[in-house]
Amino acid sequence: MGEVRVLVVEDSEVVRRAVCSLLEGFPEVRIVCVATDGLEAVERAACEKPDVVVLDIRLPRLNGIEAACRIRTVTPNSKVLFLSQYDSWAGAQEALHTGASGFVVKADAATDLIAGIHAVCQGKRFLSSSLSAHEGEITRG
Repeated sequence: MGEVRVLVVEDSEVVRRAVCSLLEGFPEVRIVCVATDGLEAVERAACEKPDVVVLDIRLPRLNGIEAACRIRTVTPNSKVLFLSQYDSWAGAQEALHTGASGFVVKADAATDLIAGIHAVCQGKRFLSSSLSAHEGEITRG
């Protein structure tokens, strides 16, 4: 796998720094930009056209669900990988119905985020390990 260009979208500075720090530990990942709200995420995605958008659900100005729909319109080749504190199957399903490629629970990020990025770059769907019991239930929205 070559270089993966990533846009990180997270409103919490502490979490955003942690995610960026985690991803910077992988030489194949390059963070091309960050955004702190949904509208900024759409704008940055349109300009940068990242390979993967790591996107929180709860965001100011425009929530992650709506931002994902808009991102898929402005840069259809970018893969959306949700990163959320929500660990319910219903929340993951709602996120995946936007056409997103995967869903990582923040509590699983240390082990699942890079695996999720690799999977979605290979055209696969990815579901966080804490939700893996539902893997066979993933359907396209």
